[in-house]
Amino acid sequence: MLDSVLLLFSMGGSEWILIVVVVLVLFGGKKIPELMRGMGRGVKEFKDGISGNDNTATKEESNNTKIEK
Repeated sequence: MLDSVLLLFSMGGSEWILIVVVVLVLFGGKKIPELMRGMGRGVKEFKDGISGNDNTATKEESNNTKIEK
């Protein structure tokens, strides 16, 4: 496990450029912001879940009250 982490940090600039090009080819330029936004939301929900902040129930309740009005 530690070896794979160390390999990640020993990558040079050309390897990172190759990875970026492959991601662009696979997903396209228009899809990447949507993917990053979704990943950011996932990380935020994960951190909130770990810290015990469960705001999703209050958000859902406020959305339901707005819809009912």
